[in-house]
Amino acid sequence: MRVALYARVSTINGQDPEAQLLEIREYCARRKWNVWREYVDVGISGTKEKRPELDKLLVDAHRRKFDAVIVVRFDRFARSVSHLLRALETFRAQGIEFVSLSEQVDTSTPTGKMVFTVLGAVAELERSLIVERVRAGIKNARAKGKRLGRPRKIPNTDQINQLRANGASWRAVGIALGVSPSTAFCASIRPPQSTSAAK
Repeated sequence: MRVALYARVSTINGQDPEAQLLEIREYCARRKWNVWREYVDVGISGTKEKRPELDKLLVDAHRRKFDAVIVVRFDRFARSVSHLLRALETFRAQGIEFVSLSEQVDTSTPTGKMVFTVLGAVAELERSLIVERVRAGIKNARAKGKRLGRPRKIPNTDQINQLRANGASWRAVGIALGVSPSTAFCASIRPPQSTSAAK
């Protein structure tokens, strides 16, 4: 089997990706797997989804240049469960297996496939909970009488009249006041509000 090795260290001070690679190479030797290429990102945080060597690995995965990807730990590869799951789904679509040594996950085995399924379920649950929280927040805000969306901008009638007196078109008035031409026009014909309430 042709395998791709991936290693990452966040800083170059006191961290050496060779320690990760050595462990992975020994694993490959025990399983008699052929190392096709080693991809190493140095001095790049795991919070960054875009990384030079990881990007190259994903491109080569689409070209089916190897049969499996091996890492020491999940956190060396993915920044989150959702990021990991997206990558695993990409690999699965290409018929590529994924192995993480510390977590003892190998998607070529029944147990590894089960872990992949559980990760997918967790990510789906996470997405559903977020949607439910957003819906509950909107419902609660409406129940309290709060207006949702962008606040409505009321243009100044005096400014509209001054611009129109200077020959500005409704489009120009709208641009000047940051509203649509129709909003500016409607504001200009709105009857003035009384400053005192009728008894």
